[in-house]
Amino acid sequence: MEKLVVIPTYNERENISNILHAIFNLGENFHVLVIDDGSPDGTAAIVKELQAKFPGQLFIEERKDKLGLGTAYIHGFKWAMANDYYFIFEMDADFSHNPNDLSRLYRACKNGGADLAIGSRYVHGGGVVNWPRNRIALSKGASVYTRMITWMPVKDPTAGFMCYRKEVLETINLEEIHFSGYAFQIEMKFAAWKLGFKIKEVPIIFQDRAYGISKMNKGIVKEGILGVLILRWHSWFTNYRKRVKNTYIQASKVAESIQQNNVLVESK
Repeated sequence: MEKLVVIPTYNERENISNILHAIFNLGENFHVLVIDDGSPDGTAAIVKELQAKFPGQLFIEERKDKLGLGTAYIHGFKWAMANDYYFIFEMDADFSHNPNDLSRLYRACKNGGADLAIGSRYVHGGGVVNWPRNRIALSKGASVYTRMITWMPVKDPTAGFMCYRKEVLETINLEEIHFSGYAFQIEMKFAAWKLGFKIKEVPIIFQDRAYGISKMNKGIVKEGILGVLILRWHSWFTNYRKRVKNTYIQASKVAESIQQNNVLVESK
């Protein structure tokens, strides 16, 4: 139980079976948690059928309403930590993220010294295929805008294909992450950066979905634009690092360490 891939879904019946088979066929013992937001197309039912084929590897959490990408990931992160996974991934269900790249993100954290590995479209070796020009312009523009406002040294801050070490998610106070779309992805990276974790961008080729409908809308774009300004505001005029740090977790770890040291001393 080392590696868990969190996949939020809403109406992904055309993709969900294929993406799950692709991940499990890697043969690298990835487990998958699907967070389904009440998909009316039967996505959850397909996942439940496949659980018999992949026992102990495939899990599903169902939510009654479409509550947003950010809350789905936070739900999945908490589930992963409660079940003691050490490397937690996030990815889309629609094959815009190539499952083969999971291994590369894993190695970047496992052996490459990264605390957070980002599947990046905008570093050397990365790119985008089969995306309309307006989406490419929007994505690249959002990346440049985010770097200019936040000063965060990440070339693909809106990326949604990532691997976290458990310590990163334990240290971030997830209750203080309130955004849902683009801004959620930006704030998670911003929080990790502000807390001093090492971030590494791994080049990937992003491919537009072949099946299903994109979840992008004007509300998500607006949230991204305003969200970046809010992040900058908080980092200037409040102690952002203190706000997003999960001090309870850190205090618990210190107490546990002290207790272990005491036990070692007593055993001597």
